[in-house]
Amino acid sequence: MDYLKEKVDNLEIIVFDLDYTLWPFWVDTHPTPPFRHKNGGVVDARGHKVGFYPEVPEVLKTLFSMGYTIGIASRTSAPEDAEELLSLFDWNKYIAYKQIYPGCKITHFNRIRKESGVQLSQMLFFDDESRNIKDLKAVGVTSILVNEGVDKVVINEGIKQFVTEKQ
Repeated sequence: MDYLKEKVDNLEIIVFDLDYTLWPFWVDTHPTPPFRHKNGGVVDARGHKVGFYPEVPEVLKTLFSMGYTIGIASRTSAPEDAEELLSLFDWNKYIAYKQIYPGCKITHFNRIRKESGVQLSQMLFFDDESRNIKDLKAVGVTSILVNEGVDKVVINEGIKQFVTEKQ
């Protein structure tokens, strides 16, 4: 089943990590800020291209247009740089909740829960670190380990896992 065709009941918020989930680097160590637009893309202070996994913009747009609420939960030590990239990539229009600061992902999710009124069991999370997946599964968040960035296949598998766990 293609879960990118219609919204799934009881799945309210889809939350993404940033580093090695939406983009292929650690924002606090790999690129050198400040960032800027150049030749239709984004570059860092050294002029090196700063990109994202190819299907991410389409995935965010699709999920948003389907009526899902989108959140970010990142434990980076460079929150200003992450925010700058989200803005330069023009993704903020899709994102309702952002928790971008060092610390435990459970704290991130509890703040999203408090701000949104949505239960943890109604959230789906994508991250590249198994420790975060383990922590959030323990509190009832359907959590998907991302190996090579987010794409449509990963999202479909994640939503399928959510449906399976919630039946």
